[in-house]
Amino acid sequence: MDITNIVKTALQEMIVPELNSIKKENAEIKTSLVLINKRLDDMNNHLVDQSRRIDETNKRIDAVRTELTGKIEEVRTELTGRINETNKGIEAVKEGLTKKIDTVREELAQEIRDVRIELRAEIAKTNTRIDRLYEVIVRRDEHHKLEQRVANLERDVSELKRRLAA
Repeated sequence: MDITNIVKTALQEMIVPELNSIKKENAEIKTSLVLINKRLDDMNNHLVDQSRRIDETNKRIDAVRTELTGKIEEVRTELTGRINETNKGIEAVKEGLTKKIDTVREELAQEIRDVRIELRAEIAKTNTRIDRLYEVIVRRDEHHKLEQRVANLERDVSELKRRLAA
């Protein structure tokens, strides 16, 4: 038994310190594991809290998006209505202006026709006056020629009288 004791003692001297060292390291690892698990739990809790906050934020964003979409649709509908009303107003003004322009165009055309008629009448009167003036000028010219002829005849008669008297 001596050998067994020696072997046993030798094994105990070699293995026991190693086992103690392994136990100590194991205890340290367990402590580290507990701390790591605690940190992981804290991180998980933090992630769960962040996820909850993100979900709440997404819900608020969805609510705002829905509200904004509704408001945008209302504005779009209102603007479309106003644009349609404005277009109708523009169309009405356009039609009114077109009618007024047509009326003015017709009035101007009638006035132009009336002025042409008046001008033609005035031109006809002027032509008549010119014709009468021409006649007067021709008569004066003829009158002057007649005076000349009468003077020539009187001279010829005087000449004849003088010859007869001589």
